[in-house]
Amino acid sequence: MKLTSKGRYAVTAMLDIAIHEGSGPITLAEISERQDISLSYLEQLFAKLRRKGLVNSSRGPGGGYQLACEPQDITVRQIIVAVDENIDTRKCGGKNNCQNGEGCLSHCLWQDLSNMIEEFLDEINLASLVKRKEAREVMERQDIRFAAGLTI
Repeated sequence: MKLTSKGRYAVTAMLDIAIHEGSGPITLAEISERQDISLSYLEQLFAKLRRKGLVNSSRGPGGGYQLACEPQDITVRQIIVAVDENIDTRKCGGKNNCQNGEGCLSHCLWQDLSNMIEEFLDEINLASLVKRKEAREVMERQDIRFAAGLTI
């Protein structure tokens, strides 16, 4: 498993929305500026997140994105899977054909690790991340800079 920027950025952007959920819909431009993520990249990610039912969008003045359900009901695993990120550590992708069409010697190890990663990411939801002291400190710093019009 290699978590790419796609998965990291999706989790970061969803966390940004969860943190600012009391402010109404959040634009991708706001997320882009606060999190230093390309706007066009966010557009691609949010198309997938919307299709998977994790966010809702509204158009027009005052429009943007909001979580489709409560932050405690959205897990990190759901976000990562929604943007087509692979969290499987097995070389064979679960087909048990890792070595010349058959299972390799360490297949069970990688299967167990994949299961542990999935369980771990299923246990972490946006609400728990929002409550973390570190996340609140970063949010405060970003909000101050964002309000002042400074680049983060």
